[in-house]
Amino acid sequence: MPETKPFDLVDFLPYLLNQAAEKTGIGFQATYKARYGLLRTEWRVLFHLGRYGDMTAKDICDRARLHKTKVSRAVKALETRRYLTRRELPQDRRNEVLSLTRTGQVLYRDLSISARDYDAVLARTLSAEENRVLRGCLKKLAGF
Repeated sequence: MPETKPFDLVDFLPYLLNQAAEKTGIGFQATYKARYGLLRTEWRVLFHLGRYGDMTAKDICDRARLHKTKVSRAVKALETRRYLTRRELPQDRRNEVLSLTRTGQVLYRDLSISARDYDAVLARTLSAEENRVLRGCLKKLAGF
């Protein structure tokens, strides 16, 4: 029986992607957590509302691939801080439309600038071609 190479976790693509996401995500976390006290899911909900406009929590779950419990907690926290509001849908009172408040919009704009700056710092660790290939491959794997 031929000898097979032992499984190496460091070469396992899902592990590599997770480690890269964690390492790069922690760098940006320093901005949104230190400056505004936001948690990861909170800033993701905020960014989806800022980027795509009013939507339901289910829409955010589907678009961001987040669990509904995490989104629900994030929505409550953002509402408590007055970054977003909820509005019942008249045709389906089980669902609510989420909207950023003016304060939430200002926060979104500020964090968008910080995110762009952080992305530029990360991009400088790779060549232009490596950036192009990496972003293309990641989008393909993510199904974008």
